Amino acid sequence: MKLWNKGYTIENAVEKFTVGNDRVLDLEIAKYDMIASNAHANMLAEIGVLTKEESVALARELDKLMAMVENGTFTIEDSFEDVHSKIEYELTQKLGDTGKKIHTGRSRNDQVLVALHLYLRDQIKAFKRDVQKLFDKLIELSEEHKIVLIPGYTHMQVAMPSSVGLWLGGYAELLVDDLHLLNAAYKIANQNPLGSGAGYGSSIPLNRTQTTKEMGLATLKYNSIAAQLSRGKLEKSISYAMASVAGTLARLAMDVTLYMNENHKFISFPKELTTGSSIMPHKKNPDVFELVRAKCNKIQALPTELTLITNNLPTGYHRDYQLLKDSLFPAIASLTDCLDITEFMFQHLEVNASVIDQPKYDMLFSVENVNALVNEGVPFREAYQRVGNEIEADTFEPLRNPVHTHEGSIGNLCNKEIQEKFEKAFKEV
Repeated sequence: MKLWNKGYTIENAVEKFTVGNDRVLDLEIAKYDMIASNAHANMLAEIGVLTKEESVALARELDKLMAMVENGTFTIEDSFEDVHSKIEYELTQKLGDTGKKIHTGRSRNDQVLVALHLYLRDQIKAFKRDVQKLFDKLIELSEEHKIVLIPGYTHMQVAMPSSVGLWLGGYAELLVDDLHLLNAAYKIANQNPLGSGAGYGSSIPLNRTQTTKEMGLATLKYNSIAAQLSRGKLEKSISYAMASVAGTLARLAMDVTLYMNENHKFISFPKELTTGSSIMPHKKNPDVFELVRAKCNKIQALPTELTLITNNLPTGYHRDYQLLKDSLFPAIASLTDCLDITEFMFQHLEVNASVIDQPKYDMLFSVENVNALVNEGVPFREAYQRVGNEIEADTFEPLRNPVHTHEGSIGNLCNKEIQEKFEKAFKEV
């Protein structure tokens, strides 16, 4: 069944090419099409297009279909083009002419748009919950290991003292920035495009305010052309937020792979969470974090991919938009997996509390020696040169007990303030 069927059969090669992967991908948004269809039917009853009895019957059948989605028995057979045609078919089979009326005042364009808005709004909420779990774990570990010193690096060279607490707290605070982008994407998704039809409205006196309230969306996408043009823009907005989260995870994963190798040994994980080599019996490979790094780097390419699919399309609907789901939906699943496995791995983090004691890290404390002289009244540049000469003469003796007190330093992590910042951002929308 096709919503645009006019009584002839389309060539099989064209059918196969144009339908693409929609039957599989549309299962993700089936629930949301049903939610929107129910709101639309109730509104049609309010304006007299449907009777109250018809809208009640539609709601009953939509609830049955929703239950099938929830228990995994809802399918989209090859005879259907997409989820929208499948749902209308089922309603028509059960209710006859009443089912045929559900599409009044709608286009498949605004149908898929509103389903995507509802779906992506829920996905953003889910991302925020997953980010919160990882944030909580990082802050917990930051506090637990706040006095454990590790080397800090610049240019991949030993630089200054850092700590496990400072390192993990830093990534926790970066997640706050990612929340801000997720919140921005949520505000874009939290608008109602339903009723914009094919992009130019309808002569049916639709009550779009009613459907907006019924679906729990914050506002209308008022202008029907703006609603139509939001296709692509909506997907890109969440892709930028996803890329930001992915960037944080990828960089954290890179640190882990570096810090757990034999040349560093700052941290480790139980052998059950690593993989081995087919030839080298000693290996404990960080495959999880290497895959997180790669998957998240791929996700960071998503905004560019979506941009190139939709770039410079003129006003109106174009079939190009169909490909957005092919890129976006798998990326959503991938980022969810990466957040979940990263939080799981950090539940089992093991920390080497004495790594900093090795003589090879003596130079980490050169700035501590400089600052000690400054605190005695020596001008900074003179103190810098004096310590530099000691290093060159091999007479340098490091002050290995750094005292840092300013906000955000190894001695004052400000984790409480970071938590407050996170909680404020989390509650924003």
